[in-house]
Amino acid sequence: MPKSAFLSLTAIASIPLIITLGNSMLVPILPVVERQIGISSFQSSLIISVYSIVAALFIPLAGLLSDHVGRKKVILPSLAISGAGGLIAGLAAVFSPRPFYMILLGRFIQGVGAAGAFPLVLPLVADVFPKEEDVSHGLGVAETANTVGKVLSPILGTLLSSVIWYLPFFTIPILALVSLLLIAFWIDGATSKTTNQSLRNFAKNLHDVMKREGKWLTAVFSAGIIIMIVLFGLLVYLSNVLESSYHIFGIKKGLLLAIPVGTISLASYLAGRFIGEDKARMRRTSLTGLSLMGAASLAMVFFRGLWLLLLLTAVGGFGIGISLPSLDAILTESVEQDQRGTLTSLYSGMRYAGVAVGPPLFSLLQGYSVSAMFLSASALSFTSVLLIFFLIRPPQEKACL
Repeated sequence: MPKSAFLSLTAIASIPLIITLGNSMLVPILPVVERQIGISSFQSSLIISVYSIVAALFIPLAGLLSDHVGRKKVILPSLAISGAGGLIAGLAAVFSPRPFYMILLGRFIQGVGAAGAFPLVLPLVADVFPKEEDVSHGLGVAETANTVGKVLSPILGTLLSSVIWYLPFFTIPILALVSLLLIAFWIDGATSKTTNQSLRNFAKNLHDVMKREGKWLTAVFSAGIIIMIVLFGLLVYLSNVLESSYHIFGIKKGLLLAIPVGTISLASYLAGRFIGEDKARMRRTSLTGLSLMGAASLAMVFFRGLWLLLLLTAVGGFGIGISLPSLDAILTESVEQDQRGTLTSLYSGMRYAGVAVGPPLFSLLQGYSVSAMFLSASALSFTSVLLIFFLIRPPQEKACL
């Protein structure tokens, strides 16, 4: 890979890495936040949910805007907004006697910024790299960076909060600034082609695309939200059970949580290199990965114990890891460039919605029955398998896919 391409890919990968760190590293410190500012567990969960919900709502707007003015012009101010949100939350924790609502405001602002940066990674990769094989590799690297952020988050969050509980909030603007500078200097703004069509014509064309390609888009969007529901639902369950059943806390807990997420990271990287520009292979890889996720969830109903649980979540994580870059590639390489930003942003919005829905849904199911929770995860996974199998046709059967 030429040096310029390597630098561009590094800059792009910094976005999912840093945005993920800026959110996920707060998850393991929520019990500390509860004790420090005197809030309930439900209130502390809002610190995560507000961010995800706001991001999901603003993502489509960011995608539409990026198609008109260019990816870089949207990403740079969005990273600045994200950093400002983290700074507001940190300052509230230091100076406000009752900081909860100001922390929520900061997280709201951070979510707006994340909406304008994270989802534009997929179309930006396709803009920067002209060859489909390079696009697949780039998407695999981006998903790897995303999951590396999830691996590091419980460890980094625990370490920072052990120094002082609100330090993770102040880390967010530093991380955002790093990514902003990388994008500013290593991404050529001219690589993002824009559309000059009116919003009315754009909306009409988008409607036509959804009408013409709605079946396979439904499968991709549904699989994206299902993966995030299952992933974050099971991670929250694993986090809780490590403390409640096995009395594992702190760094040791963070390291154990990193096992399944690390598997996702490795699988994403390998899948990005494996699928290349072969759309039939992307489809088969997605089917295989989602089937692994469903089978692992089903096995959790019958096999219990810490190490079996970690093994099965790692197997499911491998399935998730090979599915994500495959779905990314199917979407980005099968739509026209002037609508790529909007459609990939809608897809990212679905994934953020899954992040918001997964933890409370699985908590409710766990309260009813742990087996019901695992069976639900398996049913959702196999539902996505059926959608992809029937709605995404191999290239020889359908021109688009």
